This record gives sequence, structure tokens and C-alpha cells, in this order.
Amino acid sequence: MRVQKGRCLCGDLAFAVEGQPIDVIHCHCNFCQRATGSAYLIETLFAKEQFRLLHGTPRVFIHTSIRARAAASAFMFVSATSAGPRHICCSSDFRIPSGVYSDTFDKKDWFVRRPEKALYFYLSNAPVGKVLPSGHQVFDAHYWRSDGVAADAQIFDVHTLVTEHLKAESKKRLRDHEH
Repeated sequence: MRVQKGRCLCGDLAFAVEGQPIDVIHCHCNFCQRATGSAYLIETLFAKEQFRLLHGTPRVFIHTSIRARAAASAFMFVSATSAGPRHICCSSDFRIPSGVYSDTFDKKDWFVRRPEKALYFYLSNAPVGKVLPSGHQVFDAHYWRSDGVAADAQIFDVHTLVTEHLKAESKKRLRDHEH
């Protein structure tokens, strides 16, 4: 299998992955928005064995999600609004151990983005005006609910514009699931 390399902006942290990612996540949660300084994060997920740190020492940041589960994330911060590659350790919140900010790869388009592997998280928090592509799984929040059960996804038949109404429907489904 071919090895793909990447690094943070300043180059202090470098990594390599081998093989195709398990999933490609487009996440619109508050954490990912703040971590990237953008409307969403694109993250490629790999099995732990596929990921290798080549050099540098990431800083560890412990984040407790809104569902009150801790996730340890290693970061190399390179500016106030961007983070370099991150390695998500196994925790009770994440089922896939290694995630990498997709735009930190040296080659940006090396991995396949198939609809069944490119997932969209947190429709409930996506910005109005965002276009969701047809044929992709879109989740109201994360694909794991707080009770550990896989969430239901919706798949739009046509490209769909995020509106206030669409977000309100998403938030209502989340509230209904809590009860």
C-alpha cells in the first residue's frame, strides 16, 4: 500500500498514513468549527495501525464533549485558527482511533471520497447556505448517539441547501430522541 505524508503548517509535526481512510467526516459541531476557524472540519479516519507520527511531539488536549465523554486529542497548534494533524486516541466517545485534518496532507486529493464513506455530521449546527451533496449520509449530530447506539442518517436525493427550517427539523429530531 502507498504511504501518504502530511504535516502541520510550521512543519514541526509530521505524520504518515498507509491505505485508504475508513471514513471521511465533514463535521459541523462547535468543537470542529472552533478548532479550524471554519464552518466545518474535514477529517479522514484511519485504523490506529495505519497512522504513524514521523517527528514532533503533539500537545495533548482533553476535550469533554457535550455528551460528557472525554476524548484525548493530540494537537500541534500553528496559529490562532488552525491546528495541524491530530491523533484521536481511543476513548468512549470515538470508535475510530486516528483522525487527521484532511487538508494537512501533502497531496490533498489522494483519497477516495465515495458517498458511502463521506459522512456529514451535525446538520443541526451547519451554517445556513451550506450545500449538502446528494447521496451522502447526513446526521443530525454525531453518528453515535449518547447512548452508544448508531444514529439514523438521512440521504438527500438532490443537492440540498441548509436553511433555518432544515436546521430546526434536525434539532427537533434530536430533542425527540432524548425523550
